[in-house]
Amino acid sequence: MDRAAEELRAWATLLRIPGLTYERAARGLQAAGSVTDLVRDAGRRPELLELSEHAQAQFRRLDSRLIDADVAWLDAPGRHLVPLTSPQYPSQLAHANGAPPALYVAGSLQALSQPQLAIVGSRNPTASGRETAFDFAAHLARCGLTITSGLAEGIDAAGHRGALSVGHETIAVCGTGLDLTYPEHHAGLARSIAACGALVSEFPPGTTARREYFPQRNRIISGLSLGTLVVEAARQSGSLITARYATEQGREVFAIPGSIHNPLSRGCHRLIRDGAKLVETAEDILSELHWNTTDLSSPARAAEPEAEKRGVGGLDKEYEILLDALGFDALGLDALIERSGLRPEAVASMLLILELRGLVEARPGGRYCRSPTRR
Repeated sequence: MDRAAEELRAWATLLRIPGLTYERAARGLQAAGSVTDLVRDAGRRPELLELSEHAQAQFRRLDSRLIDADVAWLDAPGRHLVPLTSPQYPSQLAHANGAPPALYVAGSLQALSQPQLAIVGSRNPTASGRETAFDFAAHLARCGLTITSGLAEGIDAAGHRGALSVGHETIAVCGTGLDLTYPEHHAGLARSIAACGALVSEFPPGTTARREYFPQRNRIISGLSLGTLVVEAARQSGSLITARYATEQGREVFAIPGSIHNPLSRGCHRLIRDGAKLVETAEDILSELHWNTTDLSSPARAAEPEAEKRGVGGLDKEYEILLDALGFDALGLDALIERSGLRPEAVASMLLILELRGLVEARPGGRYCRSPTRR
């Protein structure tokens, strides 16, 4: 086995040690001299990696066949193991607390070095929340920020798809090994991300989804990024863990407010009360990051998502009155008729036309609200 192969195998071994951090591995490397010497000596010198008794026991019981399988997975094109000693290890992550000693990557290594913004939120968002995440991701990607998220349902997936929709790369940090996709029905999305960006994990191939792995991967999402945008989140949302990591890592936290009647707004409102930047347009994020927007393609309202540029488009004054009466909190027909002063028989048909135009959303219980794309 040549030296490069030995080192690759040693790094794959280190990633099988639970709880091993960038800092501990770096100190161990300095003491041992090389990664192969570190792995060879760590069994009899546990102080090299500062391992707990549990981690030491697991390290001693490590099956070499697992390492064989990990190295075999790396043989395919576009698959990489990026250790902390590599110039391609993302510098933004290297300066984050608790960074992993190496990363498995499927896709473009260059994507990891790009300036990134994390977009996270509820796995069960409202339609408007999903659309907001998509639009913000598309616009911010066009502005040169790589969108990073966790491949989860809801806001995560919308953020990835928004970046891909404008032909820009996006990064998904996974809570499983990269030979698996979670959730399984995101396999197509994962392939698109690997083809136009990167899939990233600290977990070796074969690692299946476990509840505790997803909060763990959130620190990598925030650590890779200049800031984290939370679109919709309940009070106990996992995306608030990502925001907390971002704060601890000295990164910006952004949150989009919503209706006081929407439970998925409460996590964002809590973040704002705790000091997160309130976001209404993409310009709020770009200006806070001191991002150069002079090269944006659209000079007018350039830093706003595409959806915010849509208007009534030729509808007459009565429709404008109806839209003004209709807020972002859902209203029933009776309340809307009273607010607008319009004829009852006209309001239902006008709402249908506005809904077809994408300016109004129907909600359960015969209620309506303005689409978030209508400002």
